[in-house]
Amino acid sequence: MSLYQKLVANSLFPLHEKLKGHKTLSVHRALERTQWLPPQEVTALQAKNLRRFLVRIGETVPYYQRMFRELAFDPAAVASVADLRALPLLDKPAIRAHTDAMTAVGASGLKRFNTGGSSGEPLVFYLSNERVSHDVAAKRRATRWWGVDIGDPEIVVWGSPIELGSQDRVRQLRDRLFRTELLSAFAMSQQNLDRFIRHIQQRQPKMLFGYPSSLALMAEHALAHQQRVDNLGIRVAFVTSERLYEHQRDVIEKVFGCPVANGYGGRDAGFIAHQCPAGSLHISAEDMVVEIVDNDGRALPAGEAGEIVVTHTATSEFPFVRYRTGDVGVLASEPCSCGRGLPVLKSVEGRTTDFVTASDGTVLHGLALIYVLRDTPGVENFRIVQESLHHTRVEVVAGELNRAALHKAIEKPFRQRLGQDVDITIDYVDAITRERSGKYRYVVSRLSPGGTV
Repeated sequence: MSLYQKLVANSLFPLHEKLKGHKTLSVHRALERTQWLPPQEVTALQAKNLRRFLVRIGETVPYYQRMFRELAFDPAAVASVADLRALPLLDKPAIRAHTDAMTAVGASGLKRFNTGGSSGEPLVFYLSNERVSHDVAAKRRATRWWGVDIGDPEIVVWGSPIELGSQDRVRQLRDRLFRTELLSAFAMSQQNLDRFIRHIQQRQPKMLFGYPSSLALMAEHALAHQQRVDNLGIRVAFVTSERLYEHQRDVIEKVFGCPVANGYGGRDAGFIAHQCPAGSLHISAEDMVVEIVDNDGRALPAGEAGEIVVTHTATSEFPFVRYRTGDVGVLASEPCSCGRGLPVLKSVEGRTTDFVTASDGTVLHGLALIYVLRDTPGVENFRIVQESLHHTRVEVVAGELNRAALHKAIEKPFRQRLGQDVDITIDYVDAITRERSGKYRYVVSRLSPGGTV
């Protein structure tokens, strides 16, 4: 730990957070302690924080005042997270329809944010200082698991227009002081990849942070051009916002010479879970309740896959209660071997739109088709779009190849998986565009989770 890092973590960062009206430091101190509580004590703390949160929004948020009254729901009587099941699920259309009513009376200093709309449903919502403080504190706790803290040099590969559009002088000064640099995931040309790799070699960051697809692309470029970056002292590569595939983990770890730590969360849902060195995705349970539900909204037990639904108890001024993330996951039934009492997400299997449906109604994970493309010689990049139950389109970057042979190599196994009556069309393109948010998606399904358009 350098003297400069200590200066940033112990002086500059606390001053920065105080000036912004955040309580990040006190929240972080509490999180460092509560992560080591036994699981049953974490559960009790979670229920206590949930009850306090529900009481508050029942008093100050018109949307929930009305809902609790109509359901005869008494938030003060909440004894466990299971009591949440008396409340309906919350989705993007409901938030869009009731934005004003979901804002607490007297709330001030709220900041307008929006999701990138990669699911086809962009969402405008508001964040309070309370919510930001908890998310920043949770992230800091997770980075410290890997020996990285505020003030350690960091390179972020990101594509959100919010981050990339706010590089004013104050932001640039803050990033320089905190030793954080932003590289654009929107500008991944061969020339820029060369420049990015050289910059990483010169900068020698302690941490990389970004989309798994972007970091994997940089790693593959460095490998292909014999640019060595595994001797720089990088401690960890944090990845988030997209599904992490094993081939991405493998190439990032091999090329950058560091472990990959998977993170799960969203701009809307908050900082939900992060991987510890023992390999578990720990839920930030002090202010986050995670449920797994089936297609009918019924809660599922640990070990069964379903949609991830979250309640963020630090969102009292613009509440997220039983919010449908659109992601599919599984809760673990056993605690992690690391000794932390925080509950564990056994897996995050992707968005509901990362799954495809065969013509007979069988639901398949997109990996069933992804592996076909990855194992087809000559395919440089791709995206699979299920337009309907009987039409799947494949965008392929393949250069100068025998396209008739390539079409056959793709079409046959696709039909074996999706159905012989499915129309498979292949569009040859120069490049695969990213989502507006900067994310990359290998699979896009236009079908609803039930398998219909």
